[in-house]
Amino acid sequence: MKKPLLGCIADDFTGGTDLASTLVKGGMRTIQCLGVPSTPVDADAIVVALKTRTCSQALAIEESLKALEFLRDAGCEQFFFKYCSTFDSTDAGNIGPVADALMDELDTRFTIVCPAFPGNQRTVFKGHLFVGDSLLSDSSMRDHPLTPMRDANLVRVLERQTDRGVYLCSHEMVDKGASRLKDLFSSLSQDADGYAVVDAITDKQLYIIGDAAADLKLITGASGVAQGLPLNFVKRGKLETPEESSRISLSQGNALVLAGSCSAMTNKQVAHWLRSKPGYRLDPLALAKSDAQIKDAIAWAIDKLSTQSALVYASADPESVTEAQRILGKEVAGEIVESALARIAEAVKAHGIDKYVIAGGETSGAVLQALGVEALRIGPEIATGVPWTVSTTGPQLSLALKSGNFGDEDFFTTAIEYRHE
Repeated sequence: MKKPLLGCIADDFTGGTDLASTLVKGGMRTIQCLGVPSTPVDADAIVVALKTRTCSQALAIEESLKALEFLRDAGCEQFFFKYCSTFDSTDAGNIGPVADALMDELDTRFTIVCPAFPGNQRTVFKGHLFVGDSLLSDSSMRDHPLTPMRDANLVRVLERQTDRGVYLCSHEMVDKGASRLKDLFSSLSQDADGYAVVDAITDKQLYIIGDAAADLKLITGASGVAQGLPLNFVKRGKLETPEESSRISLSQGNALVLAGSCSAMTNKQVAHWLRSKPGYRLDPLALAKSDAQIKDAIAWAIDKLSTQSALVYASADPESVTEAQRILGKEVAGEIVESALARIAEAVKAHGIDKYVIAGGETSGAVLQALGVEALRIGPEIATGVPWTVSTTGPQLSLALKSGNFGDEDFFTTAIEYRHE
């Protein structure tokens, strides 16, 4: 078994799948592990997906360092810390503290910060993160129930999370080419102690950044900047591009769609589905009182799935989410929903359902743990950043894990009807 080349740590499960899909498209045999594996993994790239985006800083650091230890012991040459392309992290959040801890453990003084993902309309210009034509702080992320993003200036955001220096590497510098940018990174690695927030507006710029980052021990960002990393290993003669690297066998049965995300796009996707297909809405306040709604949802889902695909969702508008959080508490409200969706998935699996579409990073983590999934093989992409996957152990499950704001309005239907070309 060859040693893996790239070791990745993702702060949620859907983000891990997004990154793994990018690496597979680049020709790397990639396995996504849900939590730190207990046995060796045979792959060119390993993505350890954690649930550390919104947990305590102490737990996020502890889990991330455990993942790093596994990846170092496996022999990885380079490491990647994956977070969301909308930089989901409050001032008390985990991106800065986890990156600091990884840098300390790897004994490196410099890395880059690049959440740009133009394929999903996330770009960074003059250090400011845009979603489409809007600043991050003017987008729907402003009122995200767990990580409200009120400042689009990533230099400022990160400065509030770390004692290290935070610098801006503008798009003008990126456009000077990979060689000049690599020289800058090398200089900063020697002289600086901190981070460079790197502008990127196009995929071409992301490939330049990826090329320039070939010698960095640690890279941080969204999946966009990882596009150029496989080519670095090809250039060094360490990677051969395999054929059909995303070929998997998917279940052709009916699918259970589970939506826990309350993002603007997931709400649109739920509404689109409900125009013509069955859905069951979970109420956090009812769930907090008893198990009655969970039992009812399980019975409803089993009945519907005998003849068609069906949706169980807790997605709601911001006002409803805020009210539930006010009554139950922010963390409790989220945990109640995640637990309910996980229990429903577990019960449905026992009745033979083997195909799931899941919206939301926290929801995906809870559901996959309940289903007993330990690792995923990455398949073809349904939408930008969202591939089909299959579980690697036990009875095979087909799984599509979608970050909240990814996909078009008809994503649920598109995923279920997907066929290999």
